[in-house]
Amino acid sequence: MDGGPPGVSENLVKIADEHRPHSSLVADNLSLPHPSSSFDFAISIAVVHHLSSHARRVQAIAAILDTLRPSGKSEQGPLCGGKALFYVWALEQKTSRRGWDEGDEQDVVVPWVMRTKKDGHSNEHSTTFHRYYHLYRQGELEDDVVEAGGSIADSGYEKDNWWAIAVP
Repeated sequence: MDGGPPGVSENLVKIADEHRPHSSLVADNLSLPHPSSSFDFAISIAVVHHLSSHARRVQAIAAILDTLRPSGKSEQGPLCGGKALFYVWALEQKTSRRGWDEGDEQDVVVPWVMRTKKDGHSNEHSTTFHRYYHLYRQGELEDDVVEAGGSIADSGYEKDNWWAIAVP
């Protein structure tokens, strides 16, 4: 797992499994276990920016795009292909508590505090993990999508994040 403390993804999958009828799993974002062209929509929120190199980020985006149904034509008319929504942390966060902005380092390590209660009592125990983040500058996510073989349907900025809707 790249970017987070062990067990976090497994715990999220357990929570997701409680909300049926869908299924969930833990997988390698660079080599997804799903067949090509099998989904109408994919969501990648707060994942790609944890990958430690440009090549790995583009590979992860390409792996997600590969799972989407392509657009095309059928005897019944045009086929609407799949779409993916990507959210990544923005470099341009000068008004947030973090205060990053243009000119700052794009590759940072951020403390992430995991708090747990001890034996059900009110005493809390905390463990700090240092998580890697690549802070995306304006236009960089769109460039990575195109490099991964996709096209941009829409993109924007929201609450310290860049987002893009991509199609294969």
